Amino acid sequence: MKAKIHVTLKPGILDPQGKAIEHALDSLGFKNAANVRVGKYMELNLQETDKAKAEIEVKQMCEKLLANTIIEEYRYELSA
Repeated sequence: MKAKIHVTLKPGILDPQGKAIEHALDSLGFKNAANVRVGKYMELNLQETDKAKAEIEVKQMCEKLLANTIIEEYRYELSA
């Protein structure tokens, strides 16, 4: 089973990387880019074949290591 995990900062949390990218895009003439937010994307393969068990495992991974749940939120997709 494959897990695709997206981790982003929660709304209202300052994103300095996003601001730097937004400023750089503006400097390059891309004036329509606004509110840039930077996140992380991860893919991993699980040997688990039961979707319910895989969901529990991925959620635990996110809660314990992959996301700082104080300032970040996450979402994931599982596929066979």
